[in-house]
Amino acid sequence: MKFAVDHRVEVRPPWPFRLRVQGSLDGLQRVRGQVVVRLLDIDGAPALVRVRQLARDRVLFGAQADALDVAEEAIARMRFATAVDDDLRPFYERFRYDPLIGTAVRAHPHLRIRRRPDPFEVLVAAITEQLIELERAAAIQRRIVAALVARCPETGLRAFPSPGAVASFAPARLQSFDLGAGRALALIKAAREVAAGRVDLWATDHERGWRRLRAIPGIGPWTIEMLALYGQGRHDQIPAGDLGYLKAVGRLLTGEPYARATEDEVREVFAPYAPWAGLAGAYFLTVPRPAGTRWSASAARRAA
Repeated sequence: MKFAVDHRVEVRPPWPFRLRVQGSLDGLQRVRGQVVVRLLDIDGAPALVRVRQLARDRVLFGAQADALDVAEEAIARMRFATAVDDDLRPFYERFRYDPLIGTAVRAHPHLRIRRRPDPFEVLVAAITEQLIELERAAAIQRRIVAALVARCPETGLRAFPSPGAVASFAPARLQSFDLGAGRALALIKAAREVAAGRVDLWATDHERGWRRLRAIPGIGPWTIEMLALYGQGRHDQIPAGDLGYLKAVGRLLTGEPYARATEDEVREVFAPYAPWAGLAGAYFLTVPRPAGTRWSASAARRAA
């Protein structure tokens, strides 16, 4: 794949940053040495993006495409995905001595939400991940991508399919990929909404799109919160129905190793961290909790 433009941008992060040199379970992101590589589709035009951290305070983004504006947009999307431009000083200053997450905040100031370069990717991933294990969902995602997008013969990469392409699936075809019948219908309907422009995932008014998506059977709060946090940069949203949070908050509140919290209890614990609930939750999941340790939601409110 030969491109006419090779565009590069060196970024100096405003806050401690550590590039996560790791591929993705869906196979879209690869690692070559210390370089993160992705093939993106920018409104029908391909762009090959590479990211490498040169030093503690220097990150290089490069994009090859057939037009400069396509390369620039591809780099902008990967800057969003890596969260390299996020200035998290306000969060750090507010919560570095928090009794629940303060130790983790001080130890890992570089922690970021691992986002995706296109919110539609997150929407598809969230629908496929409902109520099943992550590895199984990733296999479904790989089958969807492989069925719709040819592999680049030079890089071996695939771009994520467009909403229109996903909307063209028959429900039976998605079910043949191991996706449940209800989720297959929800995915097709959501893709049609996005493809038709009735849901604009790039619009600044996120809530308007969320309301239309919530009207689709099979799309609930967890799916929207995943979209918001990982696809639209909304640190104020936390996927409260995620099993990881239900387990961790259950253990936190009861001291019992197999306890499960409710979604409302998860939201109550993280309400004091507004507007950073999603980032606070990411830190919370890194903190080990000794068996028998209990923490009340009222204590969380007093501490934050």
